[in-house]
Amino acid sequence: MAGQGCGTVRRAAACLLVTLLTLAGCVAPGSGGTADPASREIQSLLDRHARALLARDEAAFVAGVDPSLAPAALTEFDRLAEVPLGAWGYRVTDVDRADGGRATARTELSYRISGYDSGPVTTERVLDLAERDGRWYVTADRPAKGAAQQLWQQGDVEAVRGGRSLVLGVGQSRERLTAIAAAADRAVPAVSAAWPVPWAGRVVVLVPASLEGMGGLLGAPGASYRGIAAVTTGEVGGGPDAPADRVIVNPDAYGVLGGFGRQVVLTHETTHVATRAHTSAATPVWLSEGFADWAAYRGTGRTAAQAAPELRRAVRAGDTPARLPEDGEFAFGGNAEALARAYESGWLACELIADRWGEKALTGFYRAVGGHPGRDGAVEKALRDVLDTTPEDFTAAWRAYLARRLA
Repeated sequence: MAGQGCGTVRRAAACLLVTLLTLAGCVAPGSGGTADPASREIQSLLDRHARALLARDEAAFVAGVDPSLAPAALTEFDRLAEVPLGAWGYRVTDVDRADGGRATARTELSYRISGYDSGPVTTERVLDLAERDGRWYVTADRPAKGAAQQLWQQGDVEAVRGGRSLVLGVGQSRERLTAIAAAADRAVPAVSAAWPVPWAGRVVVLVPASLEGMGGLLGAPGASYRGIAAVTTGEVGGGPDAPADRVIVNPDAYGVLGGFGRQVVLTHETTHVATRAHTSAATPVWLSEGFADWAAYRGTGRTAAQAAPELRRAVRAGDTPARLPEDGEFAFGGNAEALARAYESGWLACELIADRWGEKALTGFYRAVGGHPGRDGAVEKALRDVLDTTPEDFTAAWRAYLARRLA
């Protein structure tokens, strides 16, 4: 996995870059299917199923569901009532027939939240089906191996609509969800001021009931995200039509932060949403995370000593880093102090660009790096073209900046 964005308990803006690789493209009903009659029939069944869900037609929704699955299907139908769906569709990618009128279908499920998603969220599902009297019925529905859960599969969903945000929660009080929506609403204009490049200008935040629920939404063990206050999911470098981003909050870690820390976390994550279309495989982690921290701290009055305590300790001890951190230094689960120093180093590199060359140059530098066809030479070319400097001179300037700001 590659990734984008998270806040830690220890240091609100220190984040683990975690991007889920999703499949792009909203699927139109009926676009799946092959020459196999069973595939066409199953696709048709799922098209009807999708139309019934969007129309909130309960009877039609369960018409193609086996009675054994009906209670679970109706539970999901009810939980989705709070989610403002603008699109929902399946594409059958493969069907395995078995004896006794049985089949297993692999599908891509795509959905879009109305008013918030410019692109779809797409996930893989595996459906078991049975044929009776010439008709197919769904008997089981589960995520494909390695695929993430969806929030409504974890419990009853409550929605809070902010002015610029939609917060969907499971097992959370409405008061807490409202507070998160207010913080997300404040984050959006702060990000737009730091990133004056067209973007959706709105954000969807998911709040599961627990750390384990967060792991389920990310398709990984919950323990992998212990101490991480939030993660932003999405497809790096996918352009404006890439699958939609989601900010996923860890209710345990987020809950122990103070008001300032919570705002920094959500502004940081919202920055990843805004910059997604210009973040690519060419973008080093120090730049993507450093820029998100820069946007989150911008205008807060936070000093370098306050925001970069671990790096300050190193600099004052005579251990100033010789180079900008490499991607591997941002891996979560290792030395917490070293991880914090990596994030703090990226933030101060972006601070340096904004201070010396200007905020417009920082934005241009970010876009130039992300627009490069590959990692090799991306930073070097952007340093030359946008900042009129070299990697060696920039590194020297950054080290001097650390000494000055953190002395």
